[in-house]
Amino acid sequence: MSKIIYTMTDEAPALATVSLLPIIKAFSKSSGVKFEIRDISLSSRILSEFNDILGDKIKYENDLEFLGKLVKDKNAKIIKLPNISASIPQLKRAINELQDQGFTIPDYPEKTVTNDELMIRTIYDKIKGSAVNPILREGNSDRRVPKAVKNYIKSNPHQLGKWTKDSRTHVSSMTKGDFRNNEISLTSDRQQLLKICHYDEKGRKTILKENISVQQGEIIDCSFMSILELQNFINYQIKDCKKNNMLLSLHLKASMMKVSDPIIFGHVLKVYFKNFIQNNHKILAEINVDFNSGMSALFEKIDNLPTKIKSKLINDINSEIDNGPDIAMVNSENNITNFHIPSDVIIDASMPAMIKSSGKMWDKNGNLRDTKAIIPDSSYASIYQATIDFCKANGRFEPSTMGTVQNVGLMAKKAEEYGSHDKTFEIQENGKVCVETDDEKVLFMHEVMKGDIWRMCLVKDEAIKDWIKLAVERAKSTKFPTVFWLDENRSHDQELIKKVKSELEKFDTKNLNLQILSPYKATLFSMDEIKKGNNVISVSGNVLRDYLTDLFPILELGTSAKMLSIVPLMNGGKLFETGAGGSAPKHVQQLISENHLRWDSLGEFLAISVALENIGNKNLKCKVISKALSRAVEKLLLKEKSPSRKVGEIDNRGSHFYLALYWAEFLSKQDDNRELKKEFTQVYEDLNKNEESIMNEINSFQGIKVDLGGYYNTECEKTKKIMRPSAIFNEIIDNI
Repeated sequence: MSKIIYTMTDEAPALATVSLLPIIKAFSKSSGVKFEIRDISLSSRILSEFNDILGDKIKYENDLEFLGKLVKDKNAKIIKLPNISASIPQLKRAINELQDQGFTIPDYPEKTVTNDELMIRTIYDKIKGSAVNPILREGNSDRRVPKAVKNYIKSNPHQLGKWTKDSRTHVSSMTKGDFRNNEISLTSDRQQLLKICHYDEKGRKTILKENISVQQGEIIDCSFMSILELQNFINYQIKDCKKNNMLLSLHLKASMMKVSDPIIFGHVLKVYFKNFIQNNHKILAEINVDFNSGMSALFEKIDNLPTKIKSKLINDINSEIDNGPDIAMVNSENNITNFHIPSDVIIDASMPAMIKSSGKMWDKNGNLRDTKAIIPDSSYASIYQATIDFCKANGRFEPSTMGTVQNVGLMAKKAEEYGSHDKTFEIQENGKVCVETDDEKVLFMHEVMKGDIWRMCLVKDEAIKDWIKLAVERAKSTKFPTVFWLDENRSHDQELIKKVKSELEKFDTKNLNLQILSPYKATLFSMDEIKKGNNVISVSGNVLRDYLTDLFPILELGTSAKMLSIVPLMNGGKLFETGAGGSAPKHVQQLISENHLRWDSLGEFLAISVALENIGNKNLKCKVISKALSRAVEKLLLKEKSPSRKVGEIDNRGSHFYLALYWAEFLSKQDDNRELKKEFTQVYEDLNKNEESIMNEINSFQGIKVDLGGYYNTECEKTKKIMRPSAIFNEIIDNI
């Protein structure tokens, strides 16, 4: 019996799993493949940390911890769906929901005075942000558009917005004082223990973190963002935006960069609303407003105040907005701005979406307008400016003719480019931060001021070498130009470039087109190639991997959720990721209000097919079901049975039915395995003759509000009833 671990995650993919997994289990059962669920959802991760205080409630196994060990097993096969990388507001809402459901877990401590509060805060801080991916990604990433999807898009291209040369949209980033410009790096010459120390202006020493184990060959980089420079930058950009009547938008990754980016987000709000804050500082201090959590958290605090005070504060906020530049909107109809919730606007999705729409975003009146896209840290902001420059000069892309950009991403061994959460600090006093060896030698030193954000990142030598090896393998197998996105003027990249050049000498690279280009130049090169219909491989670090595997697919396919993502684990196992489309909270909101789930499970279909194919190398029966699934996916696309956005039309559940129908059809018509042919001939006949009845059952429930019994922790039976609404379909599947 072969085993594939299937992850239960959050929001739309979790709901889709309730519908899809019974189908997958049923179709693969006779081939000796078992699918086992492991729950790594936000709610499960929270509950598993508090088993000791849950009383009589069911004990929650720490499935993330289990998977963290499994990824080092050479036989591991894991299908990983998108999960919530929780911001503090999301974490608090999940905690409140679980408490309302009767789980006796503690509140998230706003302030930590006692040791107990500090302990609780430490536990919750482990859960928030990108807590899952660094643990599971014990290998580097190979992301590409599947051939079937690319062929479908060429025949059925989506529409991109038209660019004009007079577009005023642009990216604004810091030119000094940010992480890129303050970065210093080196490659460790030995295995050693390091500590991070802060010295105040009187020389008093505070150890921020100690016993940091570093291996020989590991790249260490340290940097900080000057809050004074950030504030000056934001202040100038706001004035410039107002002066030129531009739409103001902010693009961060507060979900992943869970320490640094919420702080940056908060400073942007504090500069924008500085008059409001000055005029109301006493009441804001009394209600403990945290601008890092966005305007939504501010409104929640204000809502509990007496009517007179509440009205004054809201009037003052509106006055500030009226007098400032217009803010880009997440939802114009509901007056949800770009400033409402840090996790609402995630740069790797928000910037490509803006570029897809001719470089425009929505204003408060529901109009698309040119925007000033503020990306404070300049490390990778240039890729978006390069894309804008290219589109202004060359016009929009044509999905029917454009090439593709594959990606080899450095992420193995927790490659710390996301802000290294346990080594990122908001500085409490003026002074300096030093990184010291165990024999008191100072490796790095930065002069810092109160409020600055300081961080250290580590990337292991073995992860880098595996990344370079994977890039060469992909270059050889495809013959595509292969570009390492590295900036010779950035300290971290200088160390990587040395390793890339050294490692490439160990391979036969004759007849391969291998290049090292800065992100800006690499973007222009890639854009030029795909505009001509050619293909390129981008080889990038962890952050750029995320950015690029959204940017190019959104232009090529209209979405990043249709990517095939394979992670060859360094010890021999395989992790199959189901696309880069996030967990789609808006999809859940639509399901709750209209019982229509527009989540497209194509990413799951592709990952399952490849996982089964991998097992099929030793299991011929499994190879047959994998091949049939691939053909079913292609037919599903051609027959346009993917979910519609509109209620009353086919949704996720209907799409799953057609996958089962076509899968059974191809299994019944193949001649490679008689047992499977016999088994699925009847299944196909039953599904085919009941197609109309099944779809009527599925669609008849649309258009009404539904109750999942929770959002972060849905009630099992209620969710199953909603996601498996057809009794006829369920009976056929459950009896396979």
